Amino acid sequence: MTNDTLTARDKTVVWHPYTQMKRWPEAIGITHGKDALLIDEAGNEYIDAISSWWVNLHGHSNAHIAAAVSKQASTLEHCIFAGFTHEPAVSLAERLIKILPGDMGKIFYSDNGSTAVEVALKMAWQYWKNKGVTKTKILSLEGAYHGDTVGAMSVSARSTFTDAFSPWLFDIDFLPFPSADKKEICLQALEQHLQTGEVAAIILEPLIQGSAGMYMYTPETLDAIVELCHQYDALVIADEVMTGFGRTGKLFAFNHIETVPDIICLSKGLTGGTMPLGVTACTNEIFDAFYSDDLHKTLYHGHSFTANPLACAAANASLDLLLNESCTKVIGHIAQRHDTMHAIWNNHPKIKEIRHCGTIIALELNTGETHYHNGLRDFIYNFFIERKILLRPLGNIIYILPPYCITDEQLDIVYQTINELLSNI
Repeated sequence: MTNDTLTARDKTVVWHPYTQMKRWPEAIGITHGKDALLIDEAGNEYIDAISSWWVNLHGHSNAHIAAAVSKQASTLEHCIFAGFTHEPAVSLAERLIKILPGDMGKIFYSDNGSTAVEVALKMAWQYWKNKGVTKTKILSLEGAYHGDTVGAMSVSARSTFTDAFSPWLFDIDFLPFPSADKKEICLQALEQHLQTGEVAAIILEPLIQGSAGMYMYTPETLDAIVELCHQYDALVIADEVMTGFGRTGKLFAFNHIETVPDIICLSKGLTGGTMPLGVTACTNEIFDAFYSDDLHKTLYHGHSFTANPLACAAANASLDLLLNESCTKVIGHIAQRHDTMHAIWNNHPKIKEIRHCGTIIALELNTGETHYHNGLRDFIYNFFIERKILLRPLGNIIYILPPYCITDEQLDIVYQTINELLSNI
């Protein structure tokens, strides 16, 4: 390997996320991408079967999104969003409000999923304070992951990701994860907390906990949780950062049920994976608690790149594609293909459990204790990389969460390679 390769240059200057650099000192140098493929500096093509951390909806270097960003860059690349506004942000807010579950009335922009959650927590907490009501308790689910900023970590499960920062985290109460065998236990615990009158809000990943291992629970259970919270006047924050924009088979996970959240967090697929952007949507009832002559009731939160015009233009272009009937059909097709493989893999002796919802399918392998640091994790990752497939396992849990442009042939390769893995462990 020559010293002028991307990999060699990277090794001397870059610190990568979620990476023990002593064990993984070298990163694959990617020079370009197209549709569901990433191409490295040696010309190798990798099938991006996880949408590059779940953000890429329509494929890499999508022409429609690229054209929208290019056009916007020649018009307005950025401007302060306090006291100013611009067309891409207003248009995106109008479009999101029309399609989001419930009665969302306002869109607050930020930079990513973690900050969208931080904003939601601040909204929920200050909402009650502005109304003169003492509600200070926040609830979350066991196994939750909501981001890596301090507030987002505080409402996430205590784990390897948060251990080093435990003194900084504020205390919350975690409910048992509402799996089929713990649904009633979860609901009973929830009602006990709600009966104190102290619960300001619950935050949850609707239907699917992503980073925990793609653990899933039913729409009926989600419905019951939300109904209980509203019965006792507690706010519901939906973290749809991962589940939004078609991943569960519907536009949003909350489209699977009748009850609705009070606040919704969005990011990842929001711009089709093109640029960082976060959204926290809320009802007008939430907003009205901040609408006052009293400056102390202001939501004091913002980012230098709030509502960046380039990112908003990318999001509008991504929505153009997502809301097209052809994309809806593709989402259904991927879901059906996963469903077929679910039936084939069902009861496989090497698979402990299969979980499937929409375009997401996860296989929990029988390889000892289920844990993010499962000893076979590195073997599994390298197994797929050597076969030019990007599948980044969560310990001994592998999952497919592809861009919607993935072809049947590419899906076949991924499925067949998983079969090969099952024969080698």
